[in-house]
Amino acid sequence: MTIPQARLRNFSIIAHIDHGKSTLADRLLELTHAIDPRQMTSQVLDSMDLEREKGITIKARAVRLEHTANDGLVYGLNLIDTPGHVDFAYEVSHSLQACEGAILVVDAAQGIEAQTLANVHLALREGLTIIPVLNKIDLPSAQPDVVMDELENALAIPREEVLLVSAKEGTGVPALLQAIVDRIPPPKGDPKAPLQALVFDSHYDQYKGVVVYIRLAAGTLHDHDRVRLMASGAEAELIEMGYFRPALVPVPLLTAGEVGYVATGLKNVREAQVGDTITSADAPAGAPLPGYQEAKSLVFAGIYPVSGEDYPLLRDAIEKLHLNDASFTFEPESSVALGFGFRCGFLGLLHMEIVQERLEREFSLDLIASAPSVEYEVLRINGGAPIRVDNPSKLPSIGEIEEIREPWVQLSVVTPSSYIGALMELSTNRRGSFVGLEYLDPTRVLMKFELPLAELIVDYYDQLKTRTAGYASMDYEEIGYRAANLVRLDVLVAGEPVDALSMIVHRDNATKLGRTLVGRLRQLIPRQMFEVPIQAAIGSNVIARETVRAMSKNVLAKCYGGDITRKRKLLEKQKEGKRRMKRVGSVEIPQEAFLAMLRTDES
Repeated sequence: MTIPQARLRNFSIIAHIDHGKSTLADRLLELTHAIDPRQMTSQVLDSMDLEREKGITIKARAVRLEHTANDGLVYGLNLIDTPGHVDFAYEVSHSLQACEGAILVVDAAQGIEAQTLANVHLALREGLTIIPVLNKIDLPSAQPDVVMDELENALAIPREEVLLVSAKEGTGVPALLQAIVDRIPPPKGDPKAPLQALVFDSHYDQYKGVVVYIRLAAGTLHDHDRVRLMASGAEAELIEMGYFRPALVPVPLLTAGEVGYVATGLKNVREAQVGDTITSADAPAGAPLPGYQEAKSLVFAGIYPVSGEDYPLLRDAIEKLHLNDASFTFEPESSVALGFGFRCGFLGLLHMEIVQERLEREFSLDLIASAPSVEYEVLRINGGAPIRVDNPSKLPSIGEIEEIREPWVQLSVVTPSSYIGALMELSTNRRGSFVGLEYLDPTRVLMKFELPLAELIVDYYDQLKTRTAGYASMDYEEIGYRAANLVRLDVLVAGEPVDALSMIVHRDNATKLGRTLVGRLRQLIPRQMFEVPIQAAIGSNVIARETVRAMSKNVLAKCYGGDITRKRKLLEKQKEGKRRMKRVGSVEIPQEAFLAMLRTDES
């Protein structure tokens, strides 16, 4: 069914994690009969196993709804369901650029959280119309009046505009559908102008090649048109095009303002990047659309196959996954300890965990990840441009370095006021500085800190949840580089440095961290037939040491009495054997040792 542009509405659902976005999307799908009731499951748009297991949205998903409004006309509503976790804010910004409006979902029991504020500012920056929705009004702990006051005070949203909804029970959802039709403006764009369509997501299909998700800004797209991707210059004849319900539904025509997909048949994943503009090959547009700011990787780690011969499989898997998730970067690297692999950049630790799990599950790979690190800026004594170092093993020697700078972030934390002291202590222990505090209501505050990103990525989030009984929420943004007294902490196992366990740390914390680390590794590295020393060192200066004791066999068990010289001879022979093993033996470091690097908390 073709719907005129004036009756199209493109909107997104934005919210803090766990405020009910996916459940609200389920109700909208049910009410508009977009999906067969027999196929309806909870969180129907969260199609990845990982999303269902973790109860979070990882990938933005689009779906076309058809709704008969109060005026009796049928409207086409293009819904884009977005993630809520801070690591996936990049997905949210993509989705918002394909919309004219956003439904802001706020939990009626928990109120405004850190990412509620971040997502609202993102939507306002894009000039979107915001429809505020209070969800979970059916909960006994719901306080709609208190939360409406918060919305008025913190975000200047009048309480008359707020809709009260229970996504679980379906209360208030019909009124929300009518509000989408009434409040969100239709898309602009001339269907007769040269074709311009923005790529906001994509995936790889082994039969159709690269399938790109697009929002048409201008022009009309016909079945089997020949198109060009303006950034890469690749051309292709369309195999199929259509929209999402939420399965792919082919149609012969897409016009300006619509959201849909095109199967290009392209086989090279690098030819269709997110943020590119699709235009007609025969009558191309004069200029591409503004596109997106490139995602900036904040956390870096090495990903290696457990078996060296899986390296080509890992390379193919990473390239395919990169098409579907343009926000992580990768380049080949090799490690003495782990062999050939890739240095990958991620938006955060959760993003790193998700990428690793997707590679293992979707491509059946066994992987080892090295300790995560951030990107440092190093100034050399002999001058020259600053160099960027995202791998501790590439840090120049101490004698060559004039200054090391590290990235800092501004952290926003929303918490009950009774936990202010605990969060002050947590942040100042992480070299953070307190910026300000603002009361959202009599019991909840918004706290702002500045602290090094390296201190945030390790386990700050876990500590935050632990110290506030799970009530606090956080969001952060990068604010630039600052100089610090940093050193490289090396770990040596049996006298050999393990480059994958090196880390850059503040000099004041190096000794404590070194002791913690070698203590953990002593428990994790299995005993050998020879003694294995584990050392933490800064340059040539060893600051901590533990020893994994050798397994000992009782070589005297068969000696029942007899001359002492015979026993001594057997013991000497055993000692010589252990010395020889120590020279030629190698120590295999288990995956748990690399995971121990992630858990160097203040236990």
